[in-house]
Amino acid sequence: MFATNHSDRRLLLGSLICAALAGCSSMDMGSPAAKTTATGSAAGSSVQNANAQLERCSATLGTLAIVEDTHASWYGYLTGQLRLGSTVPVLKLLVQQSNCFVIVERGRAMQNIMGERALEQSGEMRKGSNFGKGQMVAADYSMSPSITFSNQNAGGAGAAIGGRLGGSLGALVGGSMNAKEASTILTLIDNRSGVQLAAAEGSARNVDFGMLGGLFGSGGGGIGGGYANTAEGKVIVAAFTDSYNNIVRAVRNYKAQEVQGGLGTGGQLGVQGGSTPAGKAIRNK
Repeated sequence: MFATNHSDRRLLLGSLICAALAGCSSMDMGSPAAKTTATGSAAGSSVQNANAQLERCSATLGTLAIVEDTHASWYGYLTGQLRLGSTVPVLKLLVQQSNCFVIVERGRAMQNIMGERALEQSGEMRKGSNFGKGQMVAADYSMSPSITFSNQNAGGAGAAIGGRLGGSLGALVGGSMNAKEASTILTLIDNRSGVQLAAAEGSARNVDFGMLGGLFGSGGGGIGGGYANTAEGKVIVAAFTDSYNNIVRAVRNYKAQEVQGGLGTGGQLGVQGGSTPAGKAIRNK
């Protein structure tokens, strides 16, 4: 049935514009279109709605602190140019869901942790608060993230598809699509010895359809222009998920590196006149 009066026509026109732009005030809590590859939740060893592609461990390997170098150039790019936040919360979720490590806090929340202890020591807390010494859990390992490469417009995809379509539609597709890529690295360090135990690279690529979403409205599966605002973040999270999966595969098959004579005693590459076992062996030849 067509609108029969001016008011109805304005309402119909507004609805059509709203649908075309995929706008309006429609709240979709838990929307799949807004999710990254880090999904669901974790509480202790209980996990809900984790990414099915996330690698898991049958036994926990130890405690882990995630340490982010906020002075590194990649971090400045992440928080400055891309205007994205810390990678630590995402990595904490992935790690706990994997059951490979127990997360211990060594970030900004440590200020709150130590603040509570300071209050207890000052006598301000109630009796029985149980903030005595000897309760903090040591971090067996540290994990350090870094972004080695991030390209906001890798190109190629839009031009290739647009060229195949040809004409005005091809030009629209070619101008609207762009590919975003990210490459990340995670390193795992033994805190007692300082030895690097594992390192893994990860990568991800995402094709952003830009203004094409306006052609299909809100039923386009989350590919509207608004998606471009978070596409960089999503591809970086996906790359870190890939990195972490590769770390898990490595530690599940972990075999310690061995140096004859022991670690940190000079190694096997001696120098003439040196005092290490390898150096002395050269002198005695």
